[in-house]
Amino acid sequence: MFALVPAGLVATGLVMESVYRLNPCPLCIFQRVLYLAISGLGLVGLLLPRISRLWAGLIAPIALGGLATAGYQSWMQAFPHTVTECSYTNPNLIERFVDWLGMQWPAMFMATGFCSSRDWEFLGLSFANWSALAFAGFATLAILLLRRK
Repeated sequence: MFALVPAGLVATGLVMESVYRLNPCPLCIFQRVLYLAISGLGLVGLLLPRISRLWAGLIAPIALGGLATAGYQSWMQAFPHTVTECSYTNPNLIERFVDWLGMQWPAMFMATGFCSSRDWEFLGLSFANWSALAFAGFATLAILLLRRK
C-alpha cells in the first residue's frame, strides 16, 4: 500500500502533466518528492516487515509535512491575492531544493508553474486539494500502524 499508491500518484501526475499540458509548481514538485519518500519507506516496510513501527514512524511525519504543504498550496489557490507567488521573492529552502532537483532530473522535477494556479480540477477540487486528502490518508494509516500492537 505505502509502496505502490504514492508511486502511482507520482506516475499519474506525470501522465496528467503531459496529457493536459500542466506546469507543476515548486510546491507540487516538493509534494512529489514526499510521495517518493513515502513510497521508498513503504518498500522498505515490505522488505523488512519486522520493523514496521520504525518505517510507519518515519512515514507519519513525512505525510504530515505533505499535508501541510498541500494545505498551504490549497490556501494559496483559494486566496491568490493575499500571497506572494512562489519564485517571485528570494527562493526559500524548498524552492532551492526543487530547483536543484530540476537541474538533476528535469523530466521529473522541473518546476515551471505557479503555486496559486488551479489549472486542473476534479469534482471541484484542485490537484493540491486531492494531494492534501492523500497525505491525510497516508498519515492516518501510518499512525494506525504505529498504534497497532
